[in-house]
Amino acid sequence: MDSPPPLSPPPTWLSRHWRWFVPAISLAGVLIVFGFISVIIAVMRQSDVYQLAVARAKASPAVAEAIGTPVTEGFFLKGNIHVSSHSGQAQLEIPLEGPRARATIYVEATKAHDAWQFDLLTVQVEPAGPRIDLRH
Repeated sequence: MDSPPPLSPPPTWLSRHWRWFVPAISLAGVLIVFGFISVIIAVMRQSDVYQLAVARAKASPAVAEAIGTPVTEGFFLKGNIHVSSHSGQAQLEIPLEGPRARATIYVEATKAHDAWQFDLLTVQVEPAGPRIDLRH
C-alpha cells in the first residue's frame, strides 16, 4: 500500500497578496517622507524671520515693479533656522512669483534679545535680473 503524498502547507497571506502589498508599502513610504518634508516647511513658514522677510518683499515697490503684483511665495524653500530662547540664526532661500517674473529672497539673519537683525535680505529676480536690497 502506497502512502498518500505529503500535504503542502497552505500559502501564506504575503505569498497570496504580494502583488499589491509591495507597491502599497512603497507608496506609504513616499507619503511619509512627503508628509515629513511638508511639516518642516510649514514650521519654517510660521517662523518670525520668514514672515518678516516675506512681508518686506511684498511691501517693496521695487519688488512689485520687477516681478509684478500680486507677489506670492513658492512652496519649496531652502535653508535652516536655529532658535534657542532669545537668540538664533537663519539662512533661507524663499521663492517668490509674480505675473512678470520669478525671484528668490536670500536671507541671513541673527536673533538677539528676541529681535531679528538681517545681515542679508536680498531679492534676486531670475534668471539674471536686478538684485534688490530690502534691509533699508
